[in-house]
Amino acid sequence: MVKMMMKKTTSQDFLQAEITSCLLSWYHFNARSLPWRQTCDPYAIWVSEVMLQQTRVETVIPYYQKFLKQFPTIAALAAAPESEVLKVWEGLGYYRRAQLLIKGTTAVMERFGGHLPAKPEILATIPGIGAYMSGSLASIAFNLPVPAVDGNVIRLVTRILAWPEDSGTANSKRVITDWVRAHFPIHDAANFTQALMEMGALVCLPRNPRCFDC
Repeated sequence: MVKMMMKKTTSQDFLQAEITSCLLSWYHFNARSLPWRQTCDPYAIWVSEVMLQQTRVETVIPYYQKFLKQFPTIAALAAAPESEVLKVWEGLGYYRRAQLLIKGTTAVMERFGGHLPAKPEILATIPGIGAYMSGSLASIAFNLPVPAVDGNVIRLVTRILAWPEDSGTANSKRVITDWVRAHFPIHDAANFTQALMEMGALVCLPRNPRCFDC
């Protein structure tokens, strides 16, 4: 019985490692070249995460570049008048995102001396950073194995698992989050998180998924 359990565990570990390796390899060769992927600055990654909420990547790119040129640091954004920030944001829509970003940077200045904390449970206490974004920042900006489960990841994992339940249930979210956590590589959490998101965005599409490329 013990040998059977060990064999099963070994097979599961091998499969997990193989899936992780395939995802990272695919991402290495197929990832889009996006400006926020060319930086390790947590603030810049934070700005990109906020802008990408409910807005297409192609639309975000010029606004992201213009915004960081105008407000290159947390301190610069926190000190800027709201009217100036909203002017730079103009045209991107959903202005509450910009207002929450101002509140968030102000809180980071007051509480953390202008340095974004790495721990997801602390990140989640900053205005405008919820459960999802605290995970994405911890993983992408700080390379920590913290799941960031967005719509793309949910769709990808439920299809991999042939998951029979509604993906919106609490049980489904727990299973998906646990799956992501179990597949994190030891040293490359940031790229793994982005690989999941990218696969969901480019291959595992909501309609007409490119299954033969998966």
